[in-house]
Amino acid sequence: MFVQQPIAILDSGVGGLTVVKEVMRQLPREKIIYFGDTARTPYGPRSPEEVLTFTREIVDYLIQFHPKMIVIACNTATAVALTDIRSRVAIPVVGVINPGARAAIGKTITGCVGVIGTEGTIKSGAYENALLELSPHVQVISEACPKFVPLVEQGNFRSNETYSVVRESIAHLKQYPMDCLILGCTHYPFLTDTISEVVGPEVSLISSADETAREISTILHDKRKLARNDQVPVHQFFCSGDPHIFKQIAHQWLGEQIDLTPVVWQVPRIS
Repeated sequence: MFVQQPIAILDSGVGGLTVVKEVMRQLPREKIIYFGDTARTPYGPRSPEEVLTFTREIVDYLIQFHPKMIVIACNTATAVALTDIRSRVAIPVVGVINPGARAAIGKTITGCVGVIGTEGTIKSGAYENALLELSPHVQVISEACPKFVPLVEQGNFRSNETYSVVRESIAHLKQYPMDCLILGCTHYPFLTDTISEVVGPEVSLISSADETAREISTILHDKRKLARNDQVPVHQFFCSGDPHIFKQIAHQWLGEQIDLTPVVWQVPRIS
């Protein structure tokens, strides 16, 4: 009996569903195994040591499904754990930072690129390093937006509260001549409409989710690992927190009901 090898995607919560949606759209034959660590979200305020430990634990859990690729669909975990995870497994491991940086460099005309992300991602300097490596003269404006992830995890995508939080967090970025803004957290595309309303239509929003799905496709094509069967894949979703909220957000974002399995996970306090 043929068993399709899945693509394993992990995130600190529901944010990686933005990557899932793009993979489903661009690679409809591929089976997805998704783990959202909703019990321990957000990762941004946590120490790099905690984020590394959590990412290793999730990868160890996902390996039981024999994936052909692991996608770290969390910018904070990508910044902290990508190199480590690549050294621990024998399959391709994709992060979300380099794809987003490449897209921004290809798009910007003014040479000024904004980056918004979690505290952990911004502190790491991962996007700034990736952008400057591609284009040494680019001006990078970075801003941590710690209030965004809790809004998304609560399913609060559009409200007066959401608009106020977004405006308070990033309206000042309009003083810079940026023409691209990287959504440096996979949760942030849930807030695309509000973010665009605040920064204005002249600023292109770069979603690392879109670019990451393209990179997944390229890697699998090069390795001749793309799914060839015509069967509709049955995706599997796992979360460590409230399954009801996760299912509601997943249904709203993906437009379909999902097969969700709750996973009991140890939840340390944010240090």
